[in-house]
This record gives sequence, C-alpha cells and structure tokens, in this order.
Amino acid sequence: MIAVNVRKGGITVSGHANYAEVGKDIVCAGVTALTQTLIRSLEDLAKDKIKYEISPGRVDIHYGNLSEAGKLLVDSFFIGVCLIADEFPDYIRIV
Repeated sequence: MIAVNVRKGGITVSGHANYAEVGKDIVCAGVTALTQTLIRSLEDLAKDKIKYEISPGRVDIHYGNLSEAGKLLVDSFFIGVCLIADEFPDYIRIV
C-alpha cells in the first residue's frame, strides 16, 4: 500500500501499491507522476526552494514557507492523490 503523508513543511510518499505487476501498476504510476510533477513544478513554476530525497519506494519533499503558487501546487497534488485513493482505496491511503 502507498502511504501519502501531507504535513506542514513537507510530503512523504512511501510504499508500493501492489495493484499489478511491476510495469503495469497504474496506481503506482499515477502517484509517481503526480509526485514527480509536484517536485518539478515547485522548483520551476513557483520558484520555491525545496529539498527532496527519492529512493525506491519513497519520496520525501521538504519545504519551508511556500509561495501562493507553491501552496496551490501542493493542493493540486493532494486533490490528485485523493482522487486515486477514492478510486483504489485498498492500494493508497492518505495519512
């Protein structure tokens, strides 16, 4: 199961969905795409300073005071993750 922890100052995404075999797991692919897009968007569009670590099965994103654009991007990420969680509740949880 994928756990998404959205908290003040950061986001952690960890685990594996195990919805399907590697390379065909649409739940994992969706969450991965949202997470990687958030990282790049915070840096390139919002120009916010963030730190992040990516390792197999885990992403930690750390940020301080986000710009208004950065907050909107995090909110958008959260909406996307919640939509996936609503559709596949056995494979992703929001902590």
